[in-house]
Amino acid sequence: MTKPAPTVTQNTWEFLRDAMITPTGFREYDARWKYPDDINLPGITALGLGLGTQMHRRGIDPVIAVGNDYRDYSLSIKNALMLGLMQAGIHVRDIGPALSPMAYFAQFHLDAPAVAMVTASHNPNGWTGVKMGFERPLTHGPDEMGELRDIVLGGEGQPRAGGTYEFVPGVREAYLDDLVGDFKMTRPLKVVCATGNGTASAFAPELFKRIGVDVVASHNELDYTFPHYNPNPEAMEMLHDMSASVKASGADFALGFDGDGDRCGVVDDEGEEIFADKVGVIMARDFARLYPNSTFVADVKSTGLFASDPELQKYGAKADYWKTGHSHMKRRVKEIGALAGFEKSGHYFLAEPVGRGYDCGLRVAVEICKLMDRNPDKSMSDLRRALPQTFSSPTMSPYCADTEKYDTLDRLVAKLVAKHEAGDTIGGRTIKEVVTVNGARVILDNGGWGLVRASSNTPNLVVVCESPESDAELRAIFADIDTVIRTEPNVGEYDQTL
Repeated sequence: MTKPAPTVTQNTWEFLRDAMITPTGFREYDARWKYPDDINLPGITALGLGLGTQMHRRGIDPVIAVGNDYRDYSLSIKNALMLGLMQAGIHVRDIGPALSPMAYFAQFHLDAPAVAMVTASHNPNGWTGVKMGFERPLTHGPDEMGELRDIVLGGEGQPRAGGTYEFVPGVREAYLDDLVGDFKMTRPLKVVCATGNGTASAFAPELFKRIGVDVVASHNELDYTFPHYNPNPEAMEMLHDMSASVKASGADFALGFDGDGDRCGVVDDEGEEIFADKVGVIMARDFARLYPNSTFVADVKSTGLFASDPELQKYGAKADYWKTGHSHMKRRVKEIGALAGFEKSGHYFLAEPVGRGYDCGLRVAVEICKLMDRNPDKSMSDLRRALPQTFSSPTMSPYCADTEKYDTLDRLVAKLVAKHEAGDTIGGRTIKEVVTVNGARVILDNGGWGLVRASSNTPNLVVVCESPESDAELRAIFADIDTVIRTEPNVGEYDQTL
């Protein structure tokens, strides 16, 4: 394979012939680009050839399950990817339109050695990408992604004979059967099902009905223009819409899913948006009673309650804070034998005997319904209020170019570490420690904290803060963290703020 041509531009003869791939699309654990600005269809084919070559180099049996999300261009992207895989001598098993967790499920269901899911996840239209993996339930992390990048950009893709194509019907039905199992609600439950017209629209309403839930539909018609909002249950726009639906319908709570169905967001019966890390603590409390002495992994953006909650401590639960990112979290859950992993973004990783260790928003939805069934006298707001109160920010993302964000973050981490060493305060509190496993999580003497890290998937930094004391202290923590961030002139405006 020849190297991708850096000089290829849109609306040229070469654009329809030669591979164009922006190197920054190879991220920590996903491959993701603006299409067709940063990658063209020959570039996607080169990616498929590179992925197939990587499989051969690693001794992976040349069989891969491939799916695509519901966007108007995803089928074209998948076809181009499959062409490259077949050029590499890979037997492609096409499962059709899918959720990312349905593709991960297909690896188990079809006993496929590899998976590739064409999706831009929660990114808005105009983005595309591929989530891929070999060792189930894991997906590519930095090492695998770096190796793939070098193969593709170095023109090292190796064509081989023997590539074939097979369409595999029935995976969607098997996936839904697996989610339902033999569970049926024993208490009445009315749930707002919010899918933002994305791919989960073809799955979630049917799933809820099959387990005996009364469904209140919220944008459940498939529409790849996303006419109401981009399906992202971490974004306040979607959460506020879910809240309005709960209040209008009198539902017990709302569950919302992102564009590829691997994340789940929750709004309670009072219309309160419960950030996903707090939902994780509610679920962890329930799991800890069922499975005492369990370990739970939480990403560095998540609440400190996983470590400090008395209810979790009562059942011997242990907390492990780890790097943000679905590949990092899946790997950590598997490595240390955790029962579950929780990310503030709404990715949950439920391992055996609950799940298979990959992130599946619909599995989380079923487990939340089971939790409510085990607590028939409790509402979702009861479970929320039972948690120790903390004051948390949303995930806030100031702009920082992909080519600059990691260097910028390195400087910010050094500045925050220096503040700790100098005995400075954040939010009026003494800095207890700065955890640098993934950016800088500045932990204060009362358990409050502020985090700054680089987004792995978009040209942004990520900022999250929490106070166990008050909203005023939360705002003071954010103000001091932001003051440090503003020493970097290349950091732009926030997408949302306090």
